[in-house]
Amino acid sequence: MKELSAPYKLRGPKICAIGGGHGLSNMLRGLKNYTEELSAIVTVADDGGGSGMLRQDLGMPPPGDIRNCLEALANTEPLMSELMHYRFQEGSLAGQSFGNLFLAALNGISPSFDAAVRRMSEVLAITGRVLPVTTADVQLEAFFENGSSVVGESRIFYCKKQEDCRITQVRLIPERPQALPEALEAIREADMIVLGPGSLYTSIIPNLLVEGIVEAIRDSDALKVYVLNVMTQEGETEGCTAADHIEALFHHSSRGLFSVCLTNSTPIPEEAAERYAREGAEPIALDLERCAALGVEVVREELALVEGGYVRHDSDRLARALIQLHAQRSVRIAGGRYRIEN
Repeated sequence: MKELSAPYKLRGPKICAIGGGHGLSNMLRGLKNYTEELSAIVTVADDGGGSGMLRQDLGMPPPGDIRNCLEALANTEPLMSELMHYRFQEGSLAGQSFGNLFLAALNGISPSFDAAVRRMSEVLAITGRVLPVTTADVQLEAFFENGSSVVGESRIFYCKKQEDCRITQVRLIPERPQALPEALEAIREADMIVLGPGSLYTSIIPNLLVEGIVEAIRDSDALKVYVLNVMTQEGETEGCTAADHIEALFHHSSRGLFSVCLTNSTPIPEEAAERYAREGAEPIALDLERCAALGVEVVREELALVEGGYVRHDSDRLARALIQLHAQRSVRIAGGRYRIEN
């Protein structure tokens, strides 16, 4: 892939990334090296771990995914970065992240959660901005092929393992909460909209269930790209192909929401593949004919790496692939905006 020059960052495209979890923050870590015009729209349906505890105890939106994105975009001294990552080891705070507590404290002295996120963005001097998709108190409910259902993002994994059948639908409770106005604005202003990478049903789709988000994406003339995970996910997408992922996204939004799916072509080492296979996970199969029938072009690039036994996207490779896609398919027009070439 051709290397992009430094000036590209200075005039970099406005990118709006939508998702949650570690996949989104990992991608942002790479993208900030290529453009300063970044907006991350992040799900707030998490109810597990330290985030879930703060949500339950303080009645605030879960901070974990937001905090991960803020850390990824931060431009701070190493000590501050280390402090944000620190997790308490003992006592009632065991396992809790200092970054989560810091955001919780800011929430306590701010007029709203999104204002607290803005203040933390200033403290960390982040590149771009991080936006909760909504400030409503939402729960995620999943429905399965056998007719069973479960409420709570953290319970979906265990319920799917128990029911041993596919997820057919997810919804937010309450349904169609209002989107943060700044999130809709970020989508409307974007030159490229990126969905994922991340958990299909618990990180990406919940954003599409918020009032106005799908409509804003659909009405945008930006380049729209879905970044497919490298592996299927235990307790969520076992046995699902690329087309299955795309169909699920279209089912929860609208057909043709995006036209490009960026996928990994790097071979997965045998040892890593065997480890994932023991958990029922595998590289996502590319059923190209089905993808084409859905109106989606599959673009393959070498994106993956194995780190600590886990298969992940290489943040820089992924960022370069996205920026290259934009450079190839968009032209700059008057006013500094981009449009997609036909």
